[in-house]
Amino acid sequence: MSDKHESSYLETRLAALEDAISKIEERNRRVETDKAWETSVVRIGFIVGITYTFTAFIFWFIGIERYFQNALIPTVGYALSTLSLSLLKSWWLSNRSA
Repeated sequence: MSDKHESSYLETRLAALEDAISKIEERNRRVETDKAWETSVVRIGFIVGITYTFTAFIFWFIGIERYFQNALIPTVGYALSTLSLSLLKSWWLSNRSA
């Protein structure tokens, strides 16, 4: 292969690699944004509020006593499920079999 052809091939290959890296970086930005939204206080707070309101209404509708208090149970359950539990995660990661 001549130097001119090899240089052209390398430039084409380099451009393709740069394009692939750009696409990966763009995907990573989207994933980071999605993750930030999924763990945001705004999203979690909104879902907690909707869960509480909807559950209280359903409990009232079906005649459950103290529906406002009882609606706290699923709401708190959801809120707890959003915690990262970093100590438990660290323990689990260090003790899991590879």
